[in-house]
Amino acid sequence: MNREGRRIPFPSRFWQLVEDTAAEHPERALVSDDYGRSFTTSQFRDAALEVAAGLAGFGIGADTVVSWQLPSRVESLILLAALARLDAVQNPIIPVMREREVRYITGEVDTDFLIVPTNWRGFDHETLAREIATERGFDLLVVDWSKTPAVGELHLPVGDPARLPPPPEELAAVSLPVRWIYHTSGTTSDPKGARHTDSTVMHGASALIERLDIDDRDVYPVAFPVTHVGGVVILTTFLVTGAHLALFDTFDPATSPARFAAHGATLLGTAVPFFNAYLAAQAEAGDTPMFPRLRACIGGGAPVPTEIHLALERTFGVAGVVGSWGLTEFPNATCARCDDLSDVMTGSVGRAGTGVEVRVVDESGDDVAAGAEGELVLRGPQQLVGYVNPELDAAGFFAERWFRTGDLGRIDDGGNVWITGRLKDIIIRNAENISVLEIENVLSRHPDVLEATVIGLPDVRTGERVCAVVVNRAGAHLGLDALRAHCDALGLARHKIPEQIEHVEVLPRNAMGKVQKPQLRTRFE
Repeated sequence: MNREGRRIPFPSRFWQLVEDTAAEHPERALVSDDYGRSFTTSQFRDAALEVAAGLAGFGIGADTVVSWQLPSRVESLILLAALARLDAVQNPIIPVMREREVRYITGEVDTDFLIVPTNWRGFDHETLAREIATERGFDLLVVDWSKTPAVGELHLPVGDPARLPPPPEELAAVSLPVRWIYHTSGTTSDPKGARHTDSTVMHGASALIERLDIDDRDVYPVAFPVTHVGGVVILTTFLVTGAHLALFDTFDPATSPARFAAHGATLLGTAVPFFNAYLAAQAEAGDTPMFPRLRACIGGGAPVPTEIHLALERTFGVAGVVGSWGLTEFPNATCARCDDLSDVMTGSVGRAGTGVEVRVVDESGDDVAAGAEGELVLRGPQQLVGYVNPELDAAGFFAERWFRTGDLGRIDDGGNVWITGRLKDIIIRNAENISVLEIENVLSRHPDVLEATVIGLPDVRTGERVCAVVVNRAGAHLGLDALRAHCDALGLARHKIPEQIEHVEVLPRNAMGKVQKPQLRTRFE
């Protein structure tokens, strides 16, 4: 197993990793889904070759720009590998993105070929895709997602692998062509297209491999969209470590935890709504453990309230949620260790992975004092090559190719990274900057709060006022006076304590689980 401090020996091409793993461990289980389909590494490789041949029959080959928008089933990862075998430029699009985003993305990357499902979760992807394809003049492949797949059946075109051209050649990392384009969520503006090579996306797995001690005994059921950059990263992780990935194209809090349990999960993720669902399911199951083999819960991106950490420890015996941190432009820059309770329980996202450099800088790009807060900037092997729109590069990078993350944070004496907020998620009250993450963490500790977020609203007296948006626990209703008393008791500075509270049944989120604050600001202004 790869241990911390040892560089992962990735090949320069993703397809070569698929081939190498299938040759070395042909019978090792790799991926399954919620429809009873399962593939070993060699079966996965063979299926990808057949699909690559089928796609080649449509004219897809080296340098063809293929945008694809499929939910998380085995077809998605097999398609991903098949396109890598063909040396196409692939542009995965998160399935919940709709007309504005799909139209913008396919225009920005100059799509040659678009692959979509017929209908998924009540949305007619086919009709939208045909409309855009007709306007733009690119080709279209529609995957029949309407019928439940039989065991062994793939809803993708197949062909004879003997007719395929030679695989992509190995090259030095500095010479690799761009073969992956991933777009940011685009909740407040047009999505930004990040250009990656095979090498940069594979290196996004380094910190996970080094810190999580994953091996061939692990099973990880996931319901996040594998069209996110995390899809290729987690597939890389499992190809290297031998773990088993179980894919789910939807997550139902009432039924998915039991389906995850049926796969024998040893790892669970990835955000607060999921963790709440696991806890509720176990409470309903009583004394019978739903996840007897569970050894870790893994988080990524959004902060996890202390109470969730403690509840997971009490209920499942795991050390809270193991934090990691990354971006579409720079996947998995850091990761904590499962066995480091101080990191897990106190909210650190761990230390930088091998080859990754992290600094904390001020507005001028100069280093701040040790332990002080500032913008986190990164440099390392999983860093994007640049944006599709080159005009964004000037704001995204500064001297010597340091990447500006837009995240506020600090680094402690042990090298652990702590995320404290977003540069753009600041409330300016009486000319003072307030980072909302600290307030959200305090709100999450109130016993009546299931989830909470904080937004700034216009105020004629102070410029902006602090507004808490709260999802109450069942049977509770938290008032403003009680909320303010709670914040005061926990030592929150007076100027940060919310002046307004709004109650919602659910927080609006984008495809990756991030709260869509612009919607809330519009609603409550």
